[in-house]
Amino acid sequence: MTANDLKRVTVIVPSYNPDEKLKQVVEGLISVGFSDILIVNDGSKEECVGRFAEAAEAGEGKVTVLTHEVNRGKGAGLKTAFRYLAENRKDGLGCVAVDGDNQHRPEDALKCAAEMAEKQTFVLGVRNFDLPQVPPRSRFGNKLTSFVFKTGVGLNISDTQTGLRAFPAKYYGVFSETRGDRYEYEINQLLDLKANGIPFTEVEIETVYIEENQTSHFHPIRDSVRIYSQIFRFMASSIISWIVDIGLFRIFLTVFGFLGNAAAKTTVSTALARVISSVVNFALNKKMVFRNADNVGKTLLRYYCLAVPQFLLSALLVSGIDKMIGAGNDWITTLIKIVVDTVLYFISYGIQRSWVFAEAKKE
Repeated sequence: MTANDLKRVTVIVPSYNPDEKLKQVVEGLISVGFSDILIVNDGSKEECVGRFAEAAEAGEGKVTVLTHEVNRGKGAGLKTAFRYLAENRKDGLGCVAVDGDNQHRPEDALKCAAEMAEKQTFVLGVRNFDLPQVPPRSRFGNKLTSFVFKTGVGLNISDTQTGLRAFPAKYYGVFSETRGDRYEYEINQLLDLKANGIPFTEVEIETVYIEENQTSHFHPIRDSVRIYSQIFRFMASSIISWIVDIGLFRIFLTVFGFLGNAAAKTTVSTALARVISSVVNFALNKKMVFRNADNVGKTLLRYYCLAVPQFLLSALLVSGIDKMIGAGNDWITTLIKIVVDTVLYFISYGIQRSWVFAEAKKE
């Protein structure tokens, strides 16, 4: 990245009740070449306001301070910054967000900024959680969230909770509308990557935990509920729909026993169960999970453009496997359907999030 490019990259520093480290952050960023630093005072206590003045003074005219009158959360601070940059840095390449407690090395911020500027992708500065200095709660929390993202969302992200992130300017509009105002906001950013088809890359950074991360404002129980809420809503919707589908499928196998032909009975039972469960799934996903505000008819058409091929594939696979192994038993047929639909579930989720229910955000 050239010196001219670096001038077009802003560093965002959201801060709440900072100590002397905020000034150190600013000095470090300037020392590696950054010349545009945007600090967001997120409703800090009166006794901490002087820290922002110190940081601005250390910045020698390169620091802008925005202020929330009351504490609104890190996510709200980042969104305030994105909106400000969209209005006041129209020729900017993008920005990089760092924490105000000196946890992120300025050299790593520069690496992420360079990657963003070169590739114009969303960049995550990722840490190595296998190192001995990582606090156990941080190691467990990050590995758990990465596992949930990989299995439930289909995104392979090695550090889902890193605060060091770089954003191309063209995505300010997307991320200024991302749901959430506190720690859940950064997780929702990652969910929006898939919803909006935004490419991302990872840059390995130094793993730093100051005083066992005691300065963090993260509250494990309250903020974990916020972080996982959207993922859990989708899983809950899928489980409810799956129970309806499997339950009705098993009932219909008995009801349509008079058909005699096993393949016909399985196909009819699959069709009726899927029609009913799909209506349930559509309603839950639209209102509860993705909270899509688009016209019902438009999203319903997209949903069934996915659901119909998925149903046909499910019916063909269940009937084919059932016939191939010669099960001849309703319970074994039901077990086959469980396995087949579990595989199709992961495929369906990705398509629903990136296409079926994503139109409102894309527009």
